[in-house]
This record gives sequence, structure tokens and C-alpha cells, in this order.
Amino acid sequence: MLKPPPGTSGPVDEIHWPSLIAALASITAVGIAIGLGLPLLSVIMEKRGIAPTLNGLNAAMAGLASMAAAPFTMKFAHRHGVAPTMLLAIAFAATSSLGFYYLTNFWLWFPLRIVFHGAITVVFILSEFWINATAPPNRRGFVLGVYGTVLSLGFASGPLLFSILGSEGLLPFAVGAGVILLSAIPIFLARYESPVLDEKPKRHFMRYVFLVPTATAAVFIFGAVEYGGLSLFPIFGTRAGFSESQAALLLTVMGIGNFIFQIPLGMLSDRVKDRRTILSALTLIGLVGALFLPMLVENWILMALVLLFWGGCVSGLYTVGLSHLGSRLQGADLAAANAAFVFSYAVGTVAGPQVIGAAMDVTGNDGFAWAIAGFFGLYVVLSLVRIVLKPKRP
Repeated sequence: MLKPPPGTSGPVDEIHWPSLIAALASITAVGIAIGLGLPLLSVIMEKRGIAPTLNGLNAAMAGLASMAAAPFTMKFAHRHGVAPTMLLAIAFAATSSLGFYYLTNFWLWFPLRIVFHGAITVVFILSEFWINATAPPNRRGFVLGVYGTVLSLGFASGPLLFSILGSEGLLPFAVGAGVILLSAIPIFLARYESPVLDEKPKRHFMRYVFLVPTATAAVFIFGAVEYGGLSLFPIFGTRAGFSESQAALLLTVMGIGNFIFQIPLGMLSDRVKDRRTILSALTLIGLVGALFLPMLVENWILMALVLLFWGGCVSGLYTVGLSHLGSRLQGADLAAANAAFVFSYAVGTVAGPQVIGAAMDVTGNDGFAWAIAGFFGLYVVLSLVRIVLKPKRP
């Protein structure tokens, strides 16, 4: 079972800072590594004359690697420990990050992507489990809001680093690897306070995807809308008549909403009895916002205002969904469910761009909004049905 941090004899009733700092450091590294690595590798492949189709196929290895790594993460952590597993994954992630510079053969980048994103996924899953398992129940939403905010900062810092470092030479790869390795320090210092898994999960991995469907569906929608939206919004914006800089600035506004709403929504989730009501409200707002997007293309300021709140609602699905997960499960079940949570996110990141892109091909530019509204609509139906028909189940 899950043991409380040293010095405690029962459930955690206060924030344990060494554990929190270790988890925050690791998720910061994840955010920066992904935010820096995705544009860096894409630009290098473009400069080398790699076809966009192959470029996209190589990038898709990230989602596939995440889906492949998720089911095995907790088995490895159960056998070797949470902190040692994270430290080993950090070593693999940093080494493979440098490998992209030294191995210039394009086809070798496919296994490198699998190793890199597989290792990053392990850190992602275990940092979430660590912080969820050691968060005080009455402040879980706040703690996870801080976690989500730091993750957002990491994602935002990655592209900023790329704009400063560029794509030439060893430096961007060395900085990326260095950031990943630095996260090992607080994890090593807090290694004796990491959650201990004495039991194996009671169910098969895929059962956890459906055990808490309100949470796993929320993060699936989050992955689909965030990844698909970020990938294709510039196309939607420029086709709608905005300049490239205006479309990029709208994405920045949405990112600001993502950042500023995490902690308030987390704190709100601490005050409600059933977090599913918040998730339903967020998806309903997301649905309405998506439907209004085609009507706002004539007014940039109004579009920006809507995207500010819309971005906050989308990010809230992740924070509140993760908090809901932690409130329902514990120990080995929570560990396995966290892996299922990240697995669902990875599926969303693969499905989102495909569905949204296909909708734009079939129905025109407005297909961007219709597809996103479709994702939100499915979740609204799911969450409302569960609240009405099964209010006492997770």
C-alpha cells in the first residue's frame, strides 16, 4: 500500500514540501523538454529537406511512445521504487536528447523519439502520482493547480528557449539535456519520501481507463483540444483573415488563460463535494466557446477575450480531472490510474489533430470549431449521464 511520508503515521494532512518540490521539478523538466524539443526537431528536419509527411510521422512517435510506456511504468516502479525509476528515466531522456544531435541519420530518429518520449512519459506519470498521493485531501485541488501552472510554464518556456538558442549546433540539445538532468537533484534529495508501492494494482491496466471515466475522458478531451488546437489554430486564424502574427498572439492569449486559471480552478475543486460538476461546467463552456469561434473572426479583441477564458476552461479539465482521480483512489490503484490518465492524454494528442484536420478538409475552415465542439459535446453527454444516473460512483 501507499505509505505516508516519513514522520507521519496516517493520511497526509499538510503539504510536504520536499515531495512537492521534487514533483514540480520533474514536471517542469517534462514541459521544457517537450516545448523545446518539438519545434527544434521539426525545424531541423525541415532544413534537411525531410518531407512534411515524414516530419509529421516522426513527431507522431511521441504519442505512440507515451501510449506504449504508460502500461509498464507502474510495474517497473513497483519493482524498483518510484524515485529510482524516475531517476533512470531522466538519464534515458537526457541521453536520447543528446542523441538527436550526434545521430544524423533521419531513420534513427524514430527509435530515439520512442526512447525520449517513453522516458519523459515515465517521469510524467510518476510525478503526477507522487504529487497526487502526497497532497492533503483538503488542499489537493490547490496543490494540483500549482502543479498544472508549473507544467504550463514549462511548456511556454520551451519555445522561448528555442527562440533564443535557435536550431544550430549542440547548444539547444545540451540545454535541453541539462534541464532534464537538473530535475534529478530534488528527486534524489527527496527519494526517501517518495510513495512506496507495496501492492500491485488489482486490475488490468485498461480497466483503469474506464474505472474513473470522468477523469480519463476529461484528459482525453484536454489532449485532443489542446494539441489539435495548437497545431491547427494558426491555419484556422490565417484562413479567417488574421495575419500570422495576429493568429500567434491569439494562441498566446489562450496560453495566458491556461496559466492563470489553473490554481483558482484547483482551489474551487477543493470546495465542492463532487468535482464532476466542475468538469461538466468547464466542458459546457468549452462547447459554447467553440461554437462561437466562427462568429468572432470579424473582431480580434472579442476573439481574444473568448480565447482567454476558453483556454482556462480547457486547462481546467486537466487540473480538476487529476484532482478528481486522487480523491477517488489511493495506493496502487491511484498509481495505475495515473498511468491510465496519461495514456488517455496521449490518445487525445494523437486523435485531436487527425479529427480536427479531417473536419477542416471536409467542411472547410469552420470545421476547426465544429470538431472541437464535437469533442466537448461528447464529454458533456458523458459527464451529465454519470452525474444523473450514477452519482455515487467514481
